[in-house]
Amino acid sequence: MRRLGLRLRLQFAVAAAVAAALLGLVAGFNLILAHVLDRDARDLARARAVAEMNSLRTHGGRLSVGEAPDARAGDAYLWVFARGQPLEQPRAAPVVDRAASTLAAGRFVDVPTTDIRLYAAAVTVEGNRVGTVVAGVSVAPYEQTRKLALLASLVLGGLVLLLVLLAARWLLAASLRPVVRMTRQAAEWSEHDLEHRFALGPPHDELTELAATLDRLLDRLAASFRRERRFSAELSHELRTPLARVLAESELALRRKRTQDDYRQALQLIHRNADQLSRTVDALVAAARYEAGGARGTADAHAVAEAAALACSGLAAQRQLELQIPKPVRVHRVGVDAELAQRIIQPVLENACRYGSSRVSITIGREPSSVVYNVEDDGAGVQPAEFERIFEPGVRGHAARNGNDGAGLGLALARRLARSIDGDVLADPAAAGGRFLVKLPAA
Repeated sequence: MRRLGLRLRLQFAVAAAVAAALLGLVAGFNLILAHVLDRDARDLARARAVAEMNSLRTHGGRLSVGEAPDARAGDAYLWVFARGQPLEQPRAAPVVDRAASTLAAGRFVDVPTTDIRLYAAAVTVEGNRVGTVVAGVSVAPYEQTRKLALLASLVLGGLVLLLVLLAARWLLAASLRPVVRMTRQAAEWSEHDLEHRFALGPPHDELTELAATLDRLLDRLAASFRRERRFSAELSHELRTPLARVLAESELALRRKRTQDDYRQALQLIHRNADQLSRTVDALVAAARYEAGGARGTADAHAVAEAAALACSGLAAQRQLELQIPKPVRVHRVGVDAELAQRIIQPVLENACRYGSSRVSITIGREPSSVVYNVEDDGAGVQPAEFERIFEPGVRGHAARNGNDGAGLGLALARRLARSIDGDVLADPAAAGGRFLVKLPAA
């Protein structure tokens, strides 16, 4: 059955259900009819016996036979016995006569090898039994009626089953035709044009519910392809600058023989750019994984801030900055794992260390559904026109003119990664220096 199509399986199911129902109806009808016919034959035999008893006469305790209105019909079987001797008997086969003479009062019996049913009734006078009346009927007409009814019901059931199958075939074909068409359209759109949708409105039946499901499936496919394209574009865009620096510095170092200090400086620059490449790739891969529905853990908010500060300690020491991370009064937990939270905060903290003058601080607060990191520095700050532009890949603020290096990728990566987990990174326009708010979902 699994190899057959859905329509054929449904047709088989309909055929089996209708056939079972029709068989039940035919069997029930014929059982009831057989019971009714059997009861009618018994009633007829009993009525003939009663009619014959009403025609009998008694004289001095002896029975005599009168004339009943219908007792002498040609197909009537009537026996009257008095003291074991027949007063009246029809022309019947010997086997029928023997069965009538031995039949006890109040009993029905079907005579073997014949179609005769007998019934015996006792004749009593003043409480004394003086004789027996036996009436018989032929059950052949009843049997014929039962057989004809069985044959007719089977033929009718077969015709009904055939009509139901034809109607079911047409209805199933008409019902599944839109489903087949929609499935083929969805398959074609998923390969060639993910922007097409069925757009049948809110679901109100099975067909519109299927259309809505396919629309959501196409939306997820389109979103997945957009994430892949964006990941590829961001990867190529954000790796171009540090990779170009690594290649340029290595080519310059190999062009002519240099001193040991020159080589050390070149290697340090190459190492910084390679480290930036590694962190950029890790951040982009993490963003893609979490946007695709990766599992989220939990982490201590203060431990995440300390880990990010430790990663930036070299830059802070190089620029002689004081890095402050006061421990909050209450323990806060973020609703993402520690590694991802650190990758979001670290670029913001590096940005503060790069542009701060003497001090950088990280304070941790709480909003109804978020843990908020306040990253502050005492540098030149962010100009009003740059509050959003500095979050674009490759864009650097006015403070970069002071000779601070950087590719303009850190803040863009931080915001991109934060928004992939329902967080955000914002620049605070009310701060005197540089102040950024990193919002991560609370656990």
